Amino acid sequence: MITVYLSLGTNLGDKVQALTRALDELRQAPEVTLTAVSPYYETPPWGKTDQPPFLNTCAAVRTSLTAEALLRLCQAIEAHGGRERHEKWGARTIDIDLVYSPDVTCASPDLQLPHPYLTQRAFVLVPLQDIAPDLVIQNRPLNAWLQELPERNAVVKAEGGYLWKKF
Repeated sequence: MITVYLSLGTNLGDKVQALTRALDELRQAPEVTLTAVSPYYETPPWGKTDQPPFLNTCAAVRTSLTAEALLRLCQAIEAHGGRERHEKWGARTIDIDLVYSPDVTCASPDLQLPHPYLTQRAFVLVPLQDIAPDLVIQNRPLNAWLQELPERNAVVKAEGGYLWKKF
């Protein structure tokens, strides 16, 4: 079993419904145990800024899948949610990124773990801090990375969120 942290985001359609549906599908996957979900956050677009704001969350999963198989599962969930890949960092109905695993590193054409932009994205680090406050990435505490990002103050907790009971 491995632990993997995921970042989920959407900026098209019913954003709360898109995140909730994707998390439900993850929770229902037989090889995946959803162990934590952060609150939802409203965030400005990153990379390509001429698009609507996002709703983001982070989740922790334990899985018997390989990281590559988990990526394929997440891509299937994205496709089920109507995800179409038109442009890098463009608007999307749902996006699920594998961002970090304390158990696995990977540098393949399809998957890089840790995610190459992990420490540069407040929209990932703020919700990740909610579910893994003691996480250390590249020998630095998560909070130290976050303090370097001035846009951290633009990441605002949103109404609603994933209603889930931890077992």
